[in-house]
Amino acid sequence: MIFAALLFAGCGNSGGKKGTFAAGDKTFLLNGKPFLVKAAEVHYSRIPKEYWENRIQLCKALGMNTLCIYIFWNYHEMEEGVFDFTGNKDIAEFCRLAQKNGMYIIVRPGPYVCAEWEMGGLPWWLLKNDSIQLRTLDADYMNHVEKFMAEVGKQLGPLQITNGGNIIMVQVENEYGSYGIDKPYISAIRDIVKKSGFDQVPLFQCDWSSNFTNNALDDLLWTVNFGTGSDIDAQFKKLKELRPNTPLMCSEFWSGWFDHWGRPHETRPADVMVSGLQEMIEKNISFSLYMTHGGTTFGFWGGANNPAYSAMCSSYDYDAPISENGQVTPKYMLLREMMQNHLQEGETLADIPQQIKAVAVPEFQLTEMADVFDNLPQAIETEDIKPMEKFNQGWGSILYRKQLDANVNKGTEVKITEVHDYALVFVNGNKIAELDRRKGEFSFVLNEDLKQGDILDIYIEALGRVNFDKSIHDRKGITESVTIGGTELKNWQVFLLPLDYNFALNKKYSAVKSTNKPAYYKGEFTLDKAEDTFLDFSTWGKGFVWVNGYALGRIWQIGPQQTLYMPGCWLKEGKNEIVVLDILGANEPKVQGLDKPILDMLRVAVPQTHRKDGEKLNLTKEQPVIAGELKNVSAPQTIEFAKPVSGRYLCIEALNNFTGDNITSLAEVDAFDKNGKLINRKDWSIVYADSEETRSGEYTADKLYDLQESTYWQTVDNVAFPHAVVIDFGKNETIKSIRIIPRQEKGNPGLIKEFRIFVKDTEFLK
Repeated sequence: MIFAALLFAGCGNSGGKKGTFAAGDKTFLLNGKPFLVKAAEVHYSRIPKEYWENRIQLCKALGMNTLCIYIFWNYHEMEEGVFDFTGNKDIAEFCRLAQKNGMYIIVRPGPYVCAEWEMGGLPWWLLKNDSIQLRTLDADYMNHVEKFMAEVGKQLGPLQITNGGNIIMVQVENEYGSYGIDKPYISAIRDIVKKSGFDQVPLFQCDWSSNFTNNALDDLLWTVNFGTGSDIDAQFKKLKELRPNTPLMCSEFWSGWFDHWGRPHETRPADVMVSGLQEMIEKNISFSLYMTHGGTTFGFWGGANNPAYSAMCSSYDYDAPISENGQVTPKYMLLREMMQNHLQEGETLADIPQQIKAVAVPEFQLTEMADVFDNLPQAIETEDIKPMEKFNQGWGSILYRKQLDANVNKGTEVKITEVHDYALVFVNGNKIAELDRRKGEFSFVLNEDLKQGDILDIYIEALGRVNFDKSIHDRKGITESVTIGGTELKNWQVFLLPLDYNFALNKKYSAVKSTNKPAYYKGEFTLDKAEDTFLDFSTWGKGFVWVNGYALGRIWQIGPQQTLYMPGCWLKEGKNEIVVLDILGANEPKVQGLDKPILDMLRVAVPQTHRKDGEKLNLTKEQPVIAGELKNVSAPQTIEFAKPVSGRYLCIEALNNFTGDNITSLAEVDAFDKNGKLINRKDWSIVYADSEETRSGEYTADKLYDLQESTYWQTVDNVAFPHAVVIDFGKNETIKSIRIIPRQEKGNPGLIKEFRIFVKDTEFLK
């Protein structure tokens, strides 16, 4: 096995010497010599610029020779036509720092990036166009893509290795096989990337092993994404068959996972991650470790998944080898030891740089507050309800106000279509309801009579826009209408409440008092020295935080995250200012700084299973649509029905498995209509699962349609066969086939052998 002889101290063209990078026979070629890409995925936007070099050096000391970065379109073009590549957005400077430290760069400019980032990196203002179709050849969308990519090219094109820079590869789009099949679109993005100036280094596509051929272009490199524990040979099997001489690369090897508000904190075993990386090194497979350092999703940039809607936490720690605040973890040291033992001729391992430690800060009080309702901006009059984007607002909250035209009786249903994403409903200033999109709460029943002339206020807080699948068309506020007793309400006043520091500061503050309404809180704290800390918001409700004008991120009492990372480089010796928006009202408006984060304190009851006590599925009187046996392979398998079947409920029953134990495990389920078209999963839900493993991880049945192959449903090991899961499509569908994707680990653990499939338009008996 041949590897490049590289001195880690100088593997980048730090002197500006021009070089080459290319795909050779089963290996990459750097300046004509074999080169194994060992990349660390880091995101400049999730690290304060002052700490960029420290994090780069930590990646280098881990044994990496390359950094992999996304370019976040909406981060650089927050306002249509206004591009910003300064300060923390100076991507060229980040690449130059990497080169200074002997590191190469892989650029992933999108235009879509996912990354658990607001709208997958796409700008919110695209949604002002009602008819726009994102990630397609839609003319309006593509026009904006071309303009953005041209600006990225101006910044980074000159830094390609052929110009003396350190950029060695550039990605075209991102995991498009999980979105659709549209080679003409991918071809157009490729051409735009080239036109923008990235025409001197290899261009590549990344996808999953189950779908990478859907949009694969002949003139691009193909790479595969998968997580720790995956069967690596199986992941590359099809790629090696189609391109036996191509260099192999895992462009995203997932080191951990991301956290959702209201769900348990996610971790992944260190030894499993390290053994996978070791196997790839020994097999000359290049990789990018996603994430090597996750950092923090500061501000309002956290995204969301759907189905079911679930917003991301501000911490993007990701259980990565380098922690959120840049600390070396046991996972880091285990990986570094393995990398040290697999150095090639001429390689040396850099020393670990000095770490920036977090310190405790004494508790302090926020002494002033400003009620949001007492500080409303100028009202906007509108006949019809409209989402936030129609009022030219991207982030924050929006208040819809209506003076009732008639009396309304107790027991009448109020329906909001739809709440995006969290609603507080008031009548004459008194809260009467809270609705949470995560729970599918879009209506409530009045528990009191309302009178003509009463003031109905609906305060909507927007969380992150969906960053995955078709739901990225995620408009905020109220998307369509409000009805009471089936009658649509017209003629509203609208108040815009952006997440803007100056907007929050410019309020009439007075002494703190108890409230359950949205309010801004303000205070000061004094420091002898400006150092990193973790601000503890465990006594607060739900909202957003600014310190010294820096937008730190979101807080929510439900957890699992209870602290916000406060970089010391954004603090001052002496007085510091803090402003907190809490839409629920703080229990105690106090804060202290901790030397460690709280990322795993879940304070809400989360249903761990989709089965009520004593509930058992009864299939004795049901007729299966099909019964059969799967193949013992890790590849996706399609089960074709003899004829199309109509129904709302799909039941998959496992009678046994290939491994001889009690476990059933599946990663994903897709359904296809009579024309072979994929049925949208945005309204799917689980109504029954006989068993779900929650002791060793979150392996619940909703993982079957979360659009992530590395997550899966798994039954408990001491529950005997048969196992069954029932999916509710949300409405009647006509189905011709289903596709299942097994759990992507060696030996296909829990893979169903004999099965039965049922489809009904009414619920199954329990």
